[in-house]
Amino acid sequence: MPALPTQKKSPERRCVGCGEKRSKKELIRVLRTPEGSIVLDRTGKMSGRGAYICPSVNCFKKAVKQRRFENSLQVTIPPEIFEALEKELSENE
Repeated sequence: MPALPTQKKSPERRCVGCGEKRSKKELIRVLRTPEGSIVLDRTGKMSGRGAYICPSVNCFKKAVKQRRFENSLQVTIPPEIFEALEKELSENE
């Protein structure tokens, strides 16, 4: 009896803003690089510790207000970084 073809599962991640589980491809990764800088990782391949966020400014603001990025990335993030990330996120929305 031949084996049934299996569907490849797409990895799921949880948005740190709204807490909703989505496909990894639908979310944007905010990354703490090994050097300690905070960047948006659109490829999802960069090295470092990541937190995932929906491509929505509302989810981003909620995550910032509740300090979820700082908890997930295990680092204190200055407000200028949040402003730059929000600007970049709103340009691509």
